[in-house]
Amino acid sequence: MTESFTLTTIIPATPLRVYQAWLDEREHGAFTGAKAETEPGIGGAFTAWDGYIRGRTLELSEGQRILQSWRTSEFPPGSEDSLLEVLLEESSGGTRLTLRHSGIPEGQGESYEAGWVDHYFEPLKRYFAAVAPRSVSRPKAAKKKVVRKRTKVKARAAARGRSSARARKPVRAKGKGSRRIHAAGKRRKAAGRKARRGARRR
Repeated sequence: MTESFTLTTIIPATPLRVYQAWLDEREHGAFTGAKAETEPGIGGAFTAWDGYIRGRTLELSEGQRILQSWRTSEFPPGSEDSLLEVLLEESSGGTRLTLRHSGIPEGQGESYEAGWVDHYFEPLKRYFAAVAPRSVSRPKAAKKKVVRKRTKVKARAAARGRSSARARKPVRAKGKGSRRIHAAGKRRKAAGRKARRGARRR
């Protein structure tokens, strides 16, 4: 008698990237923190967790599906390999990863179910989430540059305003002089009228 279970999680990466990390021995070792060895392609053998896990790749659909035979050093002698199927679907937030593990020796299913979550799902999330801050740092820097440019434009506009104000001052001074000249002209005209009236009386 064997056991089986299905697990689902969301990984913050594209289906293709999750697929590649799972099958690449360097990346597999990076996110699990243990040595992994993988022979590429269908029929290739693999080991993970320093040899604790081993199996063979049976079927592949790039960016969508991985089917492998799978066993650990804890499988009873003479027991058949279990079957591991990993399905990858694009989803909001990244990739919906569905893991179907069947043919597990009786009494071991619960332990492996917890192991997939603790030693694969959570490390995969941290592995891909670590890339996110670096990917958004450049747009922030560009935004600051735009702000500085706007500040310079405002400063130049203010300087032009002050220059215009200084340029207008002589105009205002000239206007006052014109008013003085106009007033003096009125006074002369008034004096002239008085003189003519005095002459007529004589």
